[in-house]
Amino acid sequence: MQTRVALAVALYVFCALNSQAASRVETRPPEVVIGERLFLETRFAQAFFVQSKGDVNAINIPGDPTLNTIDAPGSPLDGVFKGKTMNCRQCHLEDEFVGVAGGGLRIYSDFARRSPIPPREDGKTLTTRNAPTLVGASLPRAAFFQHYDGEFTTPQDLAVGGFTGRNFGWLPSESAVAFKNIANVIRNDNGKGDLAKQYGGSYAAVFNGDRSVPAQFQLPRKYRMGVRMASDARVVACVANLVAAYMQSLDFGRDATGAHNKSPYDVFLVKNNLPRLPTQGESNQDYSRRLRDAANALASPVFVTTVDGVFLSHGQAFQFGANELAGMKLFFAQPAPPGNGPQGGPPRSSGNCISCHHAPEFTDFVFHNTGVSQHEYDGLFGPGAFEAIKIPSLADRTANPGNFLPANGLHPDYFGTFRSIPALAHPGQADLGLWNVYANADYPKSQKVLAELTQTVFGNLSQDAVLDKTIATFKTPGLRDLGHSQPYLHSGKLDTTRDVVDFYVHAGQLQRAGHLRNGDPRMGGIALSPTEAFQVAKFLDALNEDFTE
Repeated sequence: MQTRVALAVALYVFCALNSQAASRVETRPPEVVIGERLFLETRFAQAFFVQSKGDVNAINIPGDPTLNTIDAPGSPLDGVFKGKTMNCRQCHLEDEFVGVAGGGLRIYSDFARRSPIPPREDGKTLTTRNAPTLVGASLPRAAFFQHYDGEFTTPQDLAVGGFTGRNFGWLPSESAVAFKNIANVIRNDNGKGDLAKQYGGSYAAVFNGDRSVPAQFQLPRKYRMGVRMASDARVVACVANLVAAYMQSLDFGRDATGAHNKSPYDVFLVKNNLPRLPTQGESNQDYSRRLRDAANALASPVFVTTVDGVFLSHGQAFQFGANELAGMKLFFAQPAPPGNGPQGGPPRSSGNCISCHHAPEFTDFVFHNTGVSQHEYDGLFGPGAFEAIKIPSLADRTANPGNFLPANGLHPDYFGTFRSIPALAHPGQADLGLWNVYANADYPKSQKVLAELTQTVFGNLSQDAVLDKTIATFKTPGLRDLGHSQPYLHSGKLDTTRDVVDFYVHAGQLQRAGHLRNGDPRMGGIALSPTEAFQVAKFLDALNEDFTE
């Protein structure tokens, strides 16, 4: 009986979510729809280029075995793109595994700790980092970076970097061939493939705005291009603009005022007349403090129960009760001034989370070292091992860049010692995040924004001093709908929100003891008892929602 009920629930969720998906093409702007088509395109991959032998419409190719399965907790799932070659959706899933045992909804991430990539001569078979969610990742902000280490400064650059990069099977020395392949696919697509049948016809017709293209796929003029006459670079730029439009459309639920409205936390704010958005000119951090004070002042909070909503895609009750509120207060709590508490520790219980995770998006989009790289490295080599790694100064790195910095199209032979997955066989290799990009002339677009950002954060320090402060720093992730994006951290090492809170409590202890190498000083303000850590985890779970594109 229980099995039948579980199957019925799974079928209901599958049908409910997919009925929403069925109407997307008719309601979204054409540039977003075509951006999704490009996001699903498998012919930009190096394996397709090799196997098709120049025929961009080839259908009888072996495909990439990497796509035969999807890594998932427990056991692998059958791959959605089995028999095809790499595309963006392989690592940034949505509803492909709704109703599938061991699967579930994703917010444009996958289930793997690190995603499998096509094997090539460099021996790499996994991405360096856990696949981040793309939902909310392209929201506008003052200092715009994408990727954990700030490698890209626009969604367009991210799209090009993905299509021509290692995740699609291309070696750094092959970027020019990858560009030509993208342009060739766009120019010579015959309109007979599955994607063409679903999304308006051949790429040439869609990009040109031919009258034969149905209205829902007719691109606005700013996105159009006569691809047969355009240069490869212009064709790829057009592709990138469309993919960027698609990524920028991916956001969590909002109402007509622009406020989030789909999580139990959001409903709690409404029911208690708490502020839901910053006022004009108010920073997100100041808004977070104002919200904290208002929540602390609630005399008789009105809680959220299952009467207020039901989750379709999470195995938890739709609720925001006493534990969630206690967790919220701890999440927003910051340490009192030094000297007001026990000697040697923070002055009171404090999550200090809003120092970096500002509401309403729950991120500051800036870089911090919270100890993730140290946690992974010390887990392999023992406590203190990460502190002992010899990391070069700016002068030493500049003198021998190939020994330390990551490979790219300009320098395909660089070794990437400090953008590596730690392994027992390779002591000294680790992932230092932003350290790889800061003051690295191979990423010129990042340098101007980083210079302004680091000036604001660190003041008038030399480049050498700033480089030291970038060691193991990574961009702050958002915290909405974490239940659809585990495993967590850029290392993919933790499986539950409670695991993450416990990790931060331990990192806070290391920071106060002086053993978190280059740790963000804010980490020292994290001090929670086991009960309080449970409550903060409950609050994080209350940020979940039933995501729909």
